[in-house]
Amino acid sequence: MGHSVTGTPDCAGTRPRRVVLYSHDTFGLGHLRRSRALASALTESRTVGSAIILTGSPVAGRFTFPDTVDHVRLPGVKKLADGSYVSQNSGMDIEATTALRAGLIESTVTQYEPDLLIVDKEPTGFRGELLPTLEQLSRKGHTRIVLGLRDVLDEAEVLATEWARKGAIEATEAFYDELWVYGMRSVYDPTEGLPLSPSARGRTVWTGYLRRSIIDPADVPDTPYILVTPGGGGDGEAMVDLVLKAYETDPDLAPHAVLVYGPFLSGDTRDAFEARVASLNGRVTATGFDSRIESLF
Repeated sequence: MGHSVTGTPDCAGTRPRRVVLYSHDTFGLGHLRRSRALASALTESRTVGSAIILTGSPVAGRFTFPDTVDHVRLPGVKKLADGSYVSQNSGMDIEATTALRAGLIESTVTQYEPDLLIVDKEPTGFRGELLPTLEQLSRKGHTRIVLGLRDVLDEAEVLATEWARKGAIEATEAFYDELWVYGMRSVYDPTEGLPLSPSARGRTVWTGYLRRSIIDPADVPDTPYILVTPGGGGDGEAMVDLVLKAYETDPDLAPHAVLVYGPFLSGDTRDAFEARVASLNGRVTATGFDSRIESLF
């Protein structure tokens, strides 16, 4: 797979380099925000000319992207309490939804012809949906393929079992030119429990922690505050409850808190939290979702 990951135009300057970033985004916001940060940095540095993010996030359209970055929204799925998945479109079962997503991924990559594909966290994609595209790109040999891993994935034994079930080790060994770990090896190695070959480990690059720039500025409080957010919020109920209990228990607790629930903490649970926030008389302010959370950070 000849050329290097970085550089300016390919084929002696015929066109600027292109990158596709895949994030399955069945739950939460981290995958999309990480892909957006990478796409923005790559295009702003002129390492690549343009980028497309493939995402299953139902809130992708509420984010601001640089002019050089676009996104393709894959049909959504949601995770149930028992760990299984269902389609967000009630007219389709999960197999049909996965097949549709796989077709959209393959079509986008075929038409766009990226020089670089960065896959976030899942080597085979959601339910293996990425495998046809990886096989196609591997045959053609013109696209560098990178697996991007956050600094903490899961407990070693849990992760090894999950990757074995998904065929992720075999896919990583067969298709990926490099593995990028967005963290510091001296702090933690998220791949420690995985049976990767010496060759795959030799292709691993430790990038350090990703910088997050403010793409779309937002107003922030003038006084000191604690920022509380469970990310997407779908599994954040316990944390929000503990924070509110702290302010309810101690009337002198300072500074005040800014609470961002996340778009997936909703319904009766959020209504109950809102009533508790209201009774704290401004010591905690809350909002459902803020795509400009970098400003609050």
